[in-house]
Amino acid sequence: MFQETPIFSRLVDERGDIPAQVRGEAERIRRDLARVMPWAPVSDLPARTMPDRGRRP
Repeated sequence: MFQETPIFSRLVDERGDIPAQVRGEAERIRRDLARVMPWAPVSDLPARTMPDRGRRP
């Protein structure tokens, strides 16, 4: 997708492939979590909801 655009190629040349680095770190964290929490696969964890900061109870 983005890899074919000149601006993406130039950014990768200048800064490195940040999306690939992030994917690698996410995979490493997933493996670490699976190792320390083998009874709760990461995909089965409930999604956290963020509180609405604009509302007061």
